Amino acid sequence: MAPTQTPEDRLGETPGQIVLAATPIGNLADASQRLKDLLATADIVAAEDTRRAHHLAHGLGVKITGKVVSHHEHNERESTPELLAAARGGAVVAVVTDAGMPLVSDPGYRLVSTAAAEGVDVTCAPGPSAVTTALALSGLPTDRFAFEGFLPRKEGERARLLTELSRDARTLVFFESPHRLATSLASLRDAFGADRPACVARELSKLHEEVARGSLADLVEWANSKEIRGEIVIVTGGTEAEPDTDTAGQVADVEVLVASGTRLKEAVNTVAAARGIPKRDLYEAVLAARA
Repeated sequence: MAPTQTPEDRLGETPGQIVLAATPIGNLADASQRLKDLLATADIVAAEDTRRAHHLAHGLGVKITGKVVSHHEHNERESTPELLAAARGGAVVAVVTDAGMPLVSDPGYRLVSTAAAEGVDVTCAPGPSAVTTALALSGLPTDRFAFEGFLPRKEGERARLLTELSRDARTLVFFESPHRLATSLASLRDAFGADRPACVARELSKLHEEVARGSLADLVEWANSKEIRGEIVIVTGGTEAEPDTDTAGQVADVEVLVASGTRLKEAVNTVAAARGIPKRDLYEAVLAARA
């Protein structure tokens, strides 16, 4: 029996492949050997910024031998069919962004979703990500988190989104630009409360990396006290939900699901997850109510 092939074994074989390749978010030493190999051997390098791709390759001591093409948010609709056709024809297409993981607030979603729908092989050369790096450094809970990208620029849209997110128990991660940081932190403070713990990570993995931790009120004051430069990630703690003690309501929710045809165990699991309560306790409460 032939051994199972790894993604590396398949590179260069017909019917080709699209490889999402993470690039350093600051320190070039974070580049993986696989990224270097891809830049050197891929038939096509689809780059968010072709100049930055060449600059990255030069900094890594790598010569790009394939064709370098633009693939960014403004031309993704037009470039996607061409990249898919190349992969179907046997080409290895390496997708890179200016920094970090493709698709994470960067181009690539249309390409991957279409490739998946059409059966074109897609894999990933993982690596640096500002989202997980900031999360790890924040000192906030990491067991459940959500990435929300950039906050809306318009005040009303931003306020509505943050009002909705204020009830989220997960740690939240946002990207932000330096000139909007103080305003966004103030919006977060107003929506989440002044005492909500948070972190601002700046210039991650770079020479002037800085991680500021404290309450949102503290961070608003910090951001207004100095000139902020570089790439910014904001991390906020989730809300501390009050315990759900409405046992009668919990049981009633289960019985509604059961009456609609849901099995008891599945109904208990659904309601317990929605209300954030132990499944065993809810199951026993249902049985006691039925006795």
